[in-house]
Amino acid sequence: MSTKSILKESSLTFLENYLNNSSPTGYEAEGQKLWMNYLKPYVDTFITDTYGTAVGVINPDAPFKVVIEGHSDEIAWYVNYISDDGFIYVIRNGGSDHMIAPSKRVHIHTKKGIIRGVFGWPAIHTRNKDKEITTRIDNIFIDCGCETKEEVEKLGIHVGCVVTYPDGFEVLNENKFICRAIDNRMGGFMIAEVARLLKENKKDLPFGLYVVNSVQEEVGLRGAEMITQTIKPNVAIVTDVCHDTNTPMIDKKIEGDLKMGKGPVIAYAPATQNNLRELIVDTAEANKIPFQRHASSRVTGTDTDAFAYSNGGVASALISLPLRYMHTTVEMVHRDDVENVIKLIYETLLKIENNETFSYFK
Repeated sequence: MSTKSILKESSLTFLENYLNNSSPTGYEAEGQKLWMNYLKPYVDTFITDTYGTAVGVINPDAPFKVVIEGHSDEIAWYVNYISDDGFIYVIRNGGSDHMIAPSKRVHIHTKKGIIRGVFGWPAIHTRNKDKEITTRIDNIFIDCGCETKEEVEKLGIHVGCVVTYPDGFEVLNENKFICRAIDNRMGGFMIAEVARLLKENKKDLPFGLYVVNSVQEEVGLRGAEMITQTIKPNVAIVTDVCHDTNTPMIDKKIEGDLKMGKGPVIAYAPATQNNLRELIVDTAEANKIPFQRHASSRVTGTDTDAFAYSNGGVASALISLPLRYMHTTVEMVHRDDVENVIKLIYETLLKIENNETFSYFK
């Protein structure tokens, strides 16, 4: 299978629509509907759960179950306080970065629809040059053009409304995808593409495949924690993003040496099952798929951890996509890496044998 043939125009149209849709943690349902609609021709059935995780299932009656997984939520803010003069203060919903907030446009989600606003900031002329103000969670604020608290509330804004950035999908220099929420709706896109390729290439798997788009990863892997108890899988291959460490101000001695364009990143961590990971490495080498390695000290910080330590232990592995500027509105990945993650997951599935335990004690 040629890498060049992987992404179709219809795939990229879906990707753009999916990334541009807001799916903040706890409010992923609209994005999940887009995802399920795209995936529908390639799976036999769907599972959804109470909090919105969506699962496309191939061979639902098979006793041996393999999961491929990404997460669907994006970081956001919650309205936390509205001042008497109409300024809105926020708290995090996930790992939102206060440093990038000033001068960003925002969407405030209300029952009346989206209300637009901006994160304001004092002009450079008005700030003390000898004692520069730094952004903090308690001094960033949203201005939606209102002069009083009552005006804000009249728009339908109240404490608990969720706030997202509207920044959309673009392609830079032909092969760099940029957008907010690439972490990790790109994962949901990539696993959907794996399902599409299996269908279009008429590959019949000997096991049940569960294509899982989890919710609430950004607040503690919660969606994966719930759905793994529902599915009770035997194997889980998770895809998420990791840091491209070749941009300025990153210490490779701490963060490792990873670069977008050089291939998928295979994780080494206690939660990654060694035999499953080595199958992925062998698959990459056999198919001449470029890859990189990354070591995590105690946890991967991804849904891999939730799957691995569930149900008495599930053989789990992590294949990551190198990404620049994580948790900003200009997250950036390389198209070649996207295609190679898809290819690596696809080829690995074809190598997994039915009822394979990956036991160390055979």
